[in-house]
Parts: sequence; structure tokens; C-alpha cells
Amino acid sequence: MATLPGYSDIIRAQRRLKGIVKVTPLEHSKSFSAISGANVFMKLENMQSTGSFKVRGAYNKLSSLSKKELAKGVVCASAGNHAQGVAFAARMMGVKATVFMPIFTPPLKVIATRNYGADVRLTGDTFDDAMAAANEYINETGAVIVHAFDDPDIIAGQGTIGLEIFQANDAIQDVLVPIGGGGMISGIAIALKEMNPDIRIIGVEAEGAMSMKQSLEKGRPEKLINMQTIADGIAVKTPGKLTFEATRKFVDDILVVNDTEIAYAAYLLLQRAKMLAEPAGVAAMAAVLCKKTDMEGRNVVPVISGGNINMGLLEQILEKGMMEEGLRARIAVLIPDVAGELKSIISILENIRANINEISHERSITTVPVGFVLVTITFNLRESTQLDTICQALSGKMKKFEVLK
Repeated sequence: MATLPGYSDIIRAQRRLKGIVKVTPLEHSKSFSAISGANVFMKLENMQSTGSFKVRGAYNKLSSLSKKELAKGVVCASAGNHAQGVAFAARMMGVKATVFMPIFTPPLKVIATRNYGADVRLTGDTFDDAMAAANEYINETGAVIVHAFDDPDIIAGQGTIGLEIFQANDAIQDVLVPIGGGGMISGIAIALKEMNPDIRIIGVEAEGAMSMKQSLEKGRPEKLINMQTIADGIAVKTPGKLTFEATRKFVDDILVVNDTEIAYAAYLLLQRAKMLAEPAGVAAMAAVLCKKTDMEGRNVVPVISGGNINMGLLEQILEKGMMEEGLRARIAVLIPDVAGELKSIISILENIRANINEISHERSITTVPVGFVLVTITFNLRESTQLDTICQALSGKMKKFEVLK
């Protein structure tokens, strides 16, 4: 029966990974420190090879297999990042990799995994469905499973993140880590608690996928009935047995962030730090920025675990972020359906140099009277106070309008 890796296993993994994975930056952020009140250092695993931390555990696992095992090929199930890590490691070692992914995996992750040379098979709606299909494949072929999180070698590989954090700054007090299945936080916690037991290890889960938090409350690994979150990379129904054990033993707290908080953190990371990260990758940063626990004045590291974001989702995040900051607005105006009425509204926007992004018209819905048209205009602003000026001008012209959120 598998047991948790020790500190020496993580040191050994670091040697194996030398020259294979990047030692990612630990970058101080003045902007996020000011917002949170903490002294924030970002561990940028979104800059890792394949765009996420997963390659660490995958390569360490494959490196631990015998030639006989490698000859059978490897197989994994993944929502995306682990798939790319396994495919990358397999290509580096000349090993056949078969990857099972949920059918709703973002297309860019599927394409990237195939580009690394893996045989990708899309099946099921969730990670757990893909895992079931992978197990069937193993029974048929004898291929070696590379589990996404519940494996000592995977945990040890991810634990090298903890070594790098401490080696870069041994004055760190809090490390916040996104939790899906729990492999990354398990490895980081084992490493850091060995080097300094006083460092707080804090997990962060998405509100719509709190499998580890629920399991800890029940005292055993529990399966979620439903999951719903934009953070697909940490949407795991059931934590692993090993990762549950490690989390219960070494992790000090688990915080929860919702999708709105995650999306805004992703927006701010791009806007303020010029860093692209996926929703799962910014969960820890969301907890810091939303002050989910007391970190005032402390040296804090949120792990930015991945940057492989769906472009359609990124577009939504950017739009909502701009609206939150008052840099984009949307108004619906009911006007007579006659020539010149729309022009009068556009002239108001032009006078304050608002940049129109989109205009739509609606005449057929029952709430729009006959002879009128509901015009929805989306526009960009240079500063949030301009919206008040627009509203005053529309009120002055007796227009019936609504600012849409």
C-alpha cells in the first residue's frame, strides 16, 4: 500500500527535475500587497513548462518507473494540466502516453496535449468519468497509471515547489495553495513543514467544488454529488486517500472562494501584474485579495498554479473585470423607433470620448411598446466617473434608460 513521501523523497525529486522543469520566479507584488495588507510574493507556476506545475509530478513519476513498466506505456486522466504534464514527460522519455480527458476540457488544453504527442481520448463530463475510462484502458492494456494527485511520486514532484519557495525566501510565513485533488498542497506542506513548522499552509478551494473541505469535516474522503465552478483545474469530486491524509496532518486551514472572486483575481493579475493565469491557478490569489483570513503584515505566498485558460472564458473575465472597475459600462435605452433618436444618444457618448464597443436593438419582446426600440450600448470609459455624466445627460433628455450590471 502506498504511503506518503517524506522530505528526502522531495529532495530526490528535485534532483531528478533539475534541468527538466523551470525554477519559477517568486515575485514580490507591490500592487497586491497594497490591496491585501499582506507582503505578497507570487510563486509563478503559470510560467512553468506546459503552463502549470503538473509537469513536476508527472516527470518525477515517470522517472521512477522501470524500463519494463515504461515499455507498456503510461495512461492518465486529467482536466487538462496533468494531461499536458504527462504528455510532456512521456515525450522527453520516449514513452507512449494515452490521456483521457472530460469532453468539456478547454480546446486549447486538448490541442496542447496532442501536440506533445499523446493519444487523447475525450470521455465523460468530469475528471472522475475520465478516470473510470482510464481504469478500463489499464485493465485492457496493462499500461501504467499516472494518477493526477494520489501517488507518492506525484506528491513528491509537486513538493519541489515548496523547496523553491523556501530557498528563494526563508522569511515566508503563509503559503496559500489551490486544492483540487490535493497533490500540490500535500507535497508543498510536507516540504515546508520540515524546513519550518511555523509556516502556515493554507489550502484554497472553489465554492462549487469543496471536496477536501467537506472530506475533512466528515473525517474521511467524501465524494461530492455536484460540482459547478469556472475553476475546472481544481474541480475534483473526491480527494485522494494519500492527499487527504497529508492535508489533515500538515495543512493549517482551508479557505473557500467563489467564481466571482476567482474571476476578479484573474482580471487583476492580468491588469496589474501582466500575468495570464487560469481560474484554478488564481484561487490562492483570490483568497489573499479578498482577505479570507488574517494575513495583515505577514509574508505571504499565493501559488499561481497554472496559466492555461480557455480564451472564451478569458474574454468574459476581462469584460466583467472592466465593468467592476468602471472602465466598461452597458446601458439599455428605450427610444422611439424613428430616425435621429439613436444619433442623439451616440452624441452624448462622443462628447465625453466614450468608445462604443457594441450596439444591439430589440423590438420584438413584449416589454418594448409598439413604435419603440430597446437599444443596448456597451462602451469603454477612461474613468468610472464618466458614467455619472452620461446618466445625467440621458436624464436631461428624458430618456428611459437602465445601467446594466
